[in-house]
Amino acid sequence: MDLLQSALILLAGVGAGTINAAVGSGTLITFPTLLAFGVPPVTANVSNTIGLVPGSLAGAWGYRRELAGQRGRILRFGVAALIGGAAGAVLLLVLPPGAFEMIVPVLIGLGVLLVITGPRISAWVAKRHGEAPDDGSERWWVWPSVALLGVYGGYFGAAQGVLMIAIIGIGVAESLQRLNALKNILVAIANGISGLIFALVADVDWKIAALIAVGATIGGLLGARIGRKLPPVALRAVIVVVGLTALVAFLIG
Repeated sequence: MDLLQSALILLAGVGAGTINAAVGSGTLITFPTLLAFGVPPVTANVSNTIGLVPGSLAGAWGYRRELAGQRGRILRFGVAALIGGAAGAVLLLVLPPGAFEMIVPVLIGLGVLLVITGPRISAWVAKRHGEAPDDGSERWWVWPSVALLGVYGGYFGAAQGVLMIAIIGIGVAESLQRLNALKNILVAIANGISGLIFALVADVDWKIAALIAVGATIGGLLGARIGRKLPPVALRAVIVVVGLTALVAFLIG
């Protein structure tokens, strides 16, 4: 890996960390970048997952004020994210690499679709929160849904944040800013446990993981501060273009 490739991976990490803290779907920036440099898909996935964990933690730290008073909720849903993330990591490791290569185009396509429909999801959730009091009540199905999203995140995780904010936004009567802070914590937990498993038993490219980690940490702090001020149309357009490029590369490769 030459200096230019290292710099581009670092910048991709910054972009992914910023996007993850503000919205989600940063994997659609880093993962295709690694594929473009010839990194094998499974190695790219596990290295990317490990690298993005510090960015999620940085984003959570940036939203620490919004996390005040949510300790019980973090513990409850954190257990679900932990179990799901571990299960997803195990699935990635026990299934043959060919299965991952077959499933990834579907997951990338789903991620791109969620990024495109994200504004409608956000608008629907915002409307619901405008009509219901933020009394902290929770629907029973949120816990198993968070666990299932943890499985998805442990296995691949593109647009995991978009899905997570949609689920908890529908099922938890709380302000969107506080829910976004909670989303960052839950994604960090799911990615953290899967990353730990990958670090112990998977084929990790530690240089790639380190570059993404440094970039994602910077991006996570930036995303928590300025992510909501970024032009959403331009941001989503970049993600969609990168995701579609990766999808085409998989289909014709």
